[in-house]
Amino acid sequence: MDTVQESSRYVIASREALEAIYKKPVQTTLLKQTDCITPPGRALIAASPLIMLATAGPDGVDCSPKGDAPGFVQVLDDRTLLIPDRPGNNRLDGIKNILDNPKVGIIFLVPGANITYRVNGRDRKSV
Repeated sequence: MDTVQESSRYVIASREALEAIYKKPVQTTLLKQTDCITPPGRALIAASPLIMLATAGPDGVDCSPKGDAPGFVQVLDDRTLLIPDRPGNNRLDGIKNILDNPKVGIIFLVPGANITYRVNGRDRKSV
């Protein structure tokens, strides 16, 4: 078998092919998804000193770590997070992407904890 044929064994070309490989998610997993920030989510956000911010723009996808003391991300209301800008490498990849495409994904992490909190949404530019 040549290399192209061999590597194509590992390519998933459809949702149906993907779903055939995995079991269905359990109901508790499906119930975790909400359209607002939950009380347990607020607690994890408050405890998190680190987030991963994913953005996508015309030049591709970026996933950048952002961090500070726990609580550096503030919850304004059950649908709005305030994420401060901090000094970094000044590449501005994520911010540039947000100017072109406001869709973002964020994962909140607490080092040593075996849990994360995921938020997907849109960014509103502000200063």
